[in-house]
Amino acid sequence: MQTDRIATPFGRRPMTLALVKAQFESASIKKHKSADKWKIYRDACDARTLLGLRDRALAVLNALLSFYPETNLTEGANLIVFPSNAQLSARANGIAGTTLRENLALLVEAGLIHRNDSPNGKRYARKGRDGTIETAFGFNLAPLLARSEELAIMAQRVADENQRLKVVKEKITIERRDIRKLISAAIEEGASGDWQRVEEQFIAVVSRLRNARAAGDLAVLLDELTLLREGVVNMLEAQVLSANSVANGIEIRQHIQNSNTEPLNELEPSSRNELGRKPSQAPRRQGEPIKSFPLGMVVRACPQISDYAPGGRIDQWRDMMAAAVVVRSMLGVSPSAYQQACEIMGPENAATVIACILERGGHINSAGGYLRDLTARAERGEFSLGPMLMALMRGAASAQGKSA
Repeated sequence: MQTDRIATPFGRRPMTLALVKAQFESASIKKHKSADKWKIYRDACDARTLLGLRDRALAVLNALLSFYPETNLTEGANLIVFPSNAQLSARANGIAGTTLRENLALLVEAGLIHRNDSPNGKRYARKGRDGTIETAFGFNLAPLLARSEELAIMAQRVADENQRLKVVKEKITIERRDIRKLISAAIEEGASGDWQRVEEQFIAVVSRLRNARAAGDLAVLLDELTLLREGVVNMLEAQVLSANSVANGIEIRQHIQNSNTEPLNELEPSSRNELGRKPSQAPRRQGEPIKSFPLGMVVRACPQISDYAPGGRIDQWRDMMAAAVVVRSMLGVSPSAYQQACEIMGPENAATVIACILERGGHINSAGGYLRDLTARAERGEFSLGPMLMALMRGAASAQGKSA
């Protein structure tokens, strides 16, 4: 008989009932069961948080699997590997001996491997005359094969949780941005309300985000941010704007009534050339950039625009801008007028103006002339989207109240 001996002892921890149960389960593997060892390893890596494992323990597991010659772990085969600590350390990126033993113990406690102790506590294999292994003492990989389906399910659970966490974080980012825009716009537009208190509530919720890690905690904060945003929108709908904003609203209504008094505003640059006029120079922005508003607020104020979006709904600004191009053509707004509005106001704000014009279509005689007038005002820094959106939201709220 030939014996391969490795004199390196390995540390042991007290046997527990849980470990005994795990050994019984691994001993009853389905007959002829086989699984790719690296697929099982990837599932174990994905499920490491549920298994309570750290990266170094997984590096040690990787090293142990590398000593098993076959790609598949198969029931009935010898699934015991018996490398020395020095060999394991070399394949585990030079991990120190003490750390190696600690992580081997973690793998045993996690139920991924079993110790198959020799009488003297050393790892070795006893071979027959033909060189085949008759008996081996070391680490048994059978638990990995026995738990392959369980590890796959655990890995999927972690993936689903990570996806849920990602979605919640994205929604929180959108809510934070929208609330910030709404509060800033309300203060700058002079909306009535205790905005200092709202600001303090917003800061208090955001400060708690730093310590939130679990999806459940983040979901709670997302609910609070959603309620806060809805509260801000309700305040704007109910109290709307101060006297200065009301004056701006009156000014807008006057422009609507007189939007067809200057028909030359509808002439395209090519038409002006035919009349002997010089093409207008590139627009120059003289005022501050127009403040944009959250997409959700725009869609709420201008629900009709959704009918012209791809799929009949607006989920992102790209949908809004695609719908605006369709509506622009339907309203008879020339491409050059819309392009100029995009250059002066920005694409998102230009699309918002088109959506507002669509809502007030029955009150505007010339959509193209009205858009050019607003674009000129925006270039002079005399136009704000706030009063226009607030007026539409007031009208929607009033209509709902009457229908109720």
